[in-house]
Amino acid sequence: MPQAPGTLTKQQSHTQTLQPERYLVIMHNDDYTTMEFVIELLQQVFHKNAAEATELMLRIHQQGEALCGCYPFELAETKAATVHQKARQAGFPLRCSLRRA
Repeated sequence: MPQAPGTLTKQQSHTQTLQPERYLVIMHNDDYTTMEFVIELLQQVFHKNAAEATELMLRIHQQGEALCGCYPFELAETKAATVHQKARQAGFPLRCSLRRA
């Protein structure tokens, strides 16, 4: 139906918020980094409580790796870089990697 001149129409707009792609931060076992240091990093960098950090450390030690968290790429990359920086400062070869979730 044609509209009369000067008539306003209401349009609906649908916006969809896209979620950023997420990445898993995986911590890997090595033969040099102390268990205490791994627990400390899990608490500081990934905000795990003492029980969660201990459980993850044991999983890393026994299975070779463990999932520390799932984040948007930039945050995952920052967390992995923080782990690497703190480990190097302490003289450990601890390593994290990223995997697409």
